[in-house]
Amino acid sequence: MTRRGWLLFVAISIIWGMPYLLIRVAVRDVEPGTLVFLRTSIGGLVLLPFVARLGGFGPALRRWRPVVLFTIIEIAVPWLMLASAEQHLSSSVTAVLVSMVPIVGVVLARVLGSAERATRLQWLGLVLGVAGVTLLVGLDVGTFSLLAVLEIGVVVVCYAVGPVIQARHLADTPALPIVAACLLLAATGYLPYAALHVPHSLSGTQVASLVALGVVCTAAAFVIFFALIADIGPARATVIAQVNPAVAVLLGVVFLGEAFTRGMAVGFPMILVGSVLAARRAGGSAAADQSIRTVPVAVANTAATSPVSSDGSSQSTSTSSSG
Repeated sequence: MTRRGWLLFVAISIIWGMPYLLIRVAVRDVEPGTLVFLRTSIGGLVLLPFVARLGGFGPALRRWRPVVLFTIIEIAVPWLMLASAEQHLSSSVTAVLVSMVPIVGVVLARVLGSAERATRLQWLGLVLGVAGVTLLVGLDVGTFSLLAVLEIGVVVVCYAVGPVIQARHLADTPALPIVAACLLLAATGYLPYAALHVPHSLSGTQVASLVALGVVCTAAAFVIFFALIADIGPARATVIAQVNPAVAVLLGVVFLGEAFTRGMAVGFPMILVGSVLAARRAGGSAAADQSIRTVPVAVANTAATSPVSSDGSSQSTSTSSSG
């Protein structure tokens, strides 16, 4: 990997590990629905000039049905659930739970018959991942809200299903117009709610968190990630899906004073190892597998993203995870 590639990789790994912390700060005084509106509207508006340079929203309009479905599954529902859950869960725990997305994505691929027969290592990965979540929740059960954990479960399933929609219906369309259209569509949907739930007061830190979510973790992140794909290719770029949760945990512990619990110490490594093993393809590693293109969407956050090839067109995806 070139020096430029490493710089881009480090930048996007940090950026997509940040949303969990920023959301945790913002939801102290901002309703989850209002937070989704602010993040999507800021991100969508920032991307508008880039879309204009590419010729506008024609590709998104021609595929409006899957675009609407993708928006609901990949942005509107999971971002709301993520913000709601972080009213009760720490950003660190949230990130660890969301790291289950690759495992759920592999299970989904098996159910839909779009993946080859699972190997022993893949089954071991699935078992390790489930065991990791069980230990995480079990050891720290006294600190968790069951409803919040279930909300993260919805996030994980949505992040696993969204790329299937993208791969089947949007894979041959330019990514940037699709992403901007999805963000602006989600913002339009949440506008009535946000208009009725305007925050009474916000601290400077919360305002900064909202701006950073929209500008840095959504709009700028897309531009950086596209550059990374062009530099190192889609398969190698997917390694960030395993780095983001670790960044989120570190940020939560350092900046929010969140505890690094026994459950996290035991469950987090098991989930990460399980994700790597479950995503492996028979006869090769996940990093070398060109058929596996995992992109954090959501960006929390994971943040919402869309996989693209080095020429700017979308690629097929099998799993997705977000910060």
